[in-house]
Amino acid sequence: MISSKPGKQRKRMFNAPLHKKRKWIAAHLEEDLLLKYDRRAVPVVKGDTVRVMRGSFRGHEDKVARVNVKKGYLEIEGITMIKADGNKIAKPIHPSNVMITKLNLTDKWRRKKLEKGLSEEAKKEIEKEAEEQIKEVEEERKRLEKELEEKEAEEELEEHIKETTEEKGEGTGETVPEEVKEEKKETKKNMKKENKKGEDSVKKKTSSSSKKKNMKKTSKGTTKKKEEKTG
Repeated sequence: MISSKPGKQRKRMFNAPLHKKRKWIAAHLEEDLLLKYDRRAVPVVKGDTVRVMRGSFRGHEDKVARVNVKKGYLEIEGITMIKADGNKIAKPIHPSNVMITKLNLTDKWRRKKLEKGLSEEAKKEIEKEAEEQIKEVEEERKRLEKELEEKEAEEELEEHIKETTEEKGEGTGETVPEEVKEEKKETKKNMKKENKKGEDSVKKKTSSSSKKKNMKKTSKGTTKKKEEKTG
């Protein structure tokens, strides 16, 4: 339904299904991309490089970190705002205040849509650019994996150092004598034995109480039967 009333237009926009809202989150292309792809605007995707054209962050250019389809906003890397409690969060920006300067071509389905109606030379250029972007993504993934491995190795080293310092005398470099170690082991064993004894005693008490209850029930049952016979 098409209407000239702004109220109906807003209602249609906010109550639209997600597959329509996704198409509406589009932005204008830069002049070079406009001539290359023969399109004025394209739906924004995570990974596209974007320049802010209006607002306090005008001129900021960076990658799109997230596309919020429900609310119809973008989150761009490097654009944040401070909440009242002091925490930093990503500032939402409307796609109409943005211009695409570089497209993310890692998705083959997006490439097919962009290549429609273009010449073979343009298609080859798009494929080359896509291969370069895929290589960059793989390199970033490998770099992140290496960083994670290094962090894990550092944590293991710290744990090993802590264990060695515990065995030694509070970082003084003097090792704890064997007698003290044996005393600690004996105290731990005694504590375990006492805990086991306590658990056994609790189990015995519970079992004895349950037996007493069963005896009372059986005695009540027998007395009732005797009374019925005498009656």
